[in-house]
Amino acid sequence: MKANKVSIIGAGFVGSTTAFALMNSNVVSEIVIVDINKDKAKGEAMDLDQGQVFVSPVKVVAGDYPETAGSDIVIITAGLAQKPGETRIDLVNRNIEIYKQLIPSIVEYNPDAILLVVSNPVDILAQITYQLSGFPANRVIGSGTVLDTARFQSILANKFAVDPRNIHANIIGEHGDSEIATWSLATIAGLTIEQYSRNMNIEFNDAMRDQITHDVKTAAYEIIDRKGYTNYAVALAVTHIVKAILRDEKSILTVSSLQSGDYGIEDVYISVPTVVGRQGVLNTVEVPYSTNEVSALRESADMLKEIINQSNL
Repeated sequence: MKANKVSIIGAGFVGSTTAFALMNSNVVSEIVIVDINKDKAKGEAMDLDQGQVFVSPVKVVAGDYPETAGSDIVIITAGLAQKPGETRIDLVNRNIEIYKQLIPSIVEYNPDAILLVVSNPVDILAQITYQLSGFPANRVIGSGTVLDTARFQSILANKFAVDPRNIHANIIGEHGDSEIATWSLATIAGLTIEQYSRNMNIEFNDAMRDQITHDVKTAAYEIIDRKGYTNYAVALAVTHIVKAILRDEKSILTVSSLQSGDYGIEDVYISVPTVVGRQGVLNTVEVPYSTNEVSALRESADMLKEIINQSNL
């Protein structure tokens, strides 16, 4: 079986937890951790490597960009956080300057890799990565709303006391405040939420729907307020995407990818149901969401386009 090599750029909470999740995934043979803080990267790699006796064979090392050469996937978790009072455009422009140095270094040693962007604002940074890398769009992916979708399914699972894997419900659009909960096609065991509620004599109304949507959108803020950052669920989401790529699963995931006409959206990175496999993005799926949901998706795309247009890219 082919050895799979994954490099992670950024050894912060998300990057290091992703390395730990990948180490336990049984799909990766080598993990390279790169960070501007070389001691931090080295410490994380040493800590993980010393646990290799407990997992399937996997090599974990710290290095610089030359050590990432030959990676199947390069995961980018590096980026600057928003400062108090800073506008979104200011944040984007500061990250653009970092990515102008970071992306060429990745590309130099990994011309055939798939680039998976996780840093926020992920849709915008994925588009910046695409434009700076010169890679075909299918090989530049943002983690998008995969985590938001998982949060949606988990909250619904808790509400209805079922396995979240039996729930089909997506969050689409921006990974952020303009994301859309697609209630129109959300199902449990093939039934709409309303049908399942009636069949099981569970109370469900518009107020509950609005509360669940709110809870999904604000989940990250609540976690950050309580512990200062998010890391576990996002690392699992990223690992899920990595597995879909390396195993050529052709999974349908709400990753952020460059749109080319579906839903009337073009030339912007945004999350819609997307088939993901060994070549990265294989195609997007135009799902018949409600008119209001598609309209909200287009508004989300327009907002992202405006930010890109106002940036220094």
